[in-house]
Amino acid sequence: MKLTLGFSPCPNDTFIFDALVNKKIDTGGIDVDVVLEDVQTLNEWALQGKLDVTKLSYGVLPLVLEPYVVLPAGGALGKGVGPLLISTVDGIAASEVDDHVIAIPGEHTTAHMLFSLAFPAARRKEFLVFSQIEDAVLQKRVDAGVIIHENRFTYQDKGLVKLMDLGEYWEAETGSPIPLGGIVMKRSFGGELQQKVNGLIRASVEYAFSNYPLITDYVKQHSQEMSEQVMRQHIDLYVNNYSIDLGDAGKAAVQQFLDIYTRVHRRNLPSEDVFLD
Repeated sequence: MKLTLGFSPCPNDTFIFDALVNKKIDTGGIDVDVVLEDVQTLNEWALQGKLDVTKLSYGVLPLVLEPYVVLPAGGALGKGVGPLLISTVDGIAASEVDDHVIAIPGEHTTAHMLFSLAFPAARRKEFLVFSQIEDAVLQKRVDAGVIIHENRFTYQDKGLVKLMDLGEYWEAETGSPIPLGGIVMKRSFGGELQQKVNGLIRASVEYAFSNYPLITDYVKQHSQEMSEQVMRQHIDLYVNNYSIDLGDAGKAAVQQFLDIYTRVHRRNLPSEDVFLD
């Protein structure tokens, strides 16, 4: 059986899915047709129900709960892993954010949700692909930006400064790990196949960890502009025990995120179970 599978070319995702995609583990007759895209594109496709299994931002999860269920394996949660709000040295202060143009890595991203939680009055937002935000700030096309992924490790080298760690803000407000991205699968496939796919993703993560700190060619080929040190920083930050299995603590954090979403957006969620049992 062949399933479409979408995830980003970032090291944390290629690290997680390498063994599954390249059949370093027994896939039990399941083949995957892989699509590598930035997270905002994957979010938009999830809204369209385009892929069978996909990585997405937890920021878009409330809008896709009817067609998709969250798999416990393969996601990204943690502490100290949140997006950063940055500007130039001579740019704005955190107290001035509400009145200035802020670049956000996609409308339906977790980064946008966390930014909105910290700055509910901010309205002048420009939604860009995450890799475009540093340059937009440096070129003064926007006054500040929210950065994610590998940009967390490189912004200071470019003369940018941190205004706020939005992840720390979330953690201070909730006491929970930050739900960044998760893996969802179409409900129409049914529980047996969903369990099998979740087991394969878990086995793929465990295989990757068993060979770490080796950086495989698959990870390298999709991270050509990064040094191996930055790749490992990326993996160390975003891949952890929650990537093997959300567990009760991870599920509680995601549920808390959904509860805050309903409060912020004043929108009720579908009645479907969020997680695969």
